[in-house]
Amino acid sequence: MSQNEPQAHQPTSNKAIASLVLGILSIIIPYIGLIIGIIAIVIAKKAFNEIDKFGYNGRGLATAGLITGIIGCALYAFIIFLFILFGSYTNII
Repeated sequence: MSQNEPQAHQPTSNKAIASLVLGILSIIIPYIGLIIGIIAIVIAKKAFNEIDKFGYNGRGLATAGLITGIIGCALYAFIIFLFILFGSYTNII
């Protein structure tokens, strides 16, 4: 292959981009962050399958979407746990 020939460019997986956007939103948006985080995790898994099957770019985006989705889920699950725990104490006092 000579230097003048253009290299084939693989497209970036749209699912990887969507998982990253949803993962970030799961951290930022209150109350529904848990649901958005779960959706981000599922789409990231589908993005990994798509990247492996078709050779698309975007593995880093899918990984970041998976991590931010997990962080968003864990964060809002913890917040909901605190609301349940301390919400029950306010009724006693």
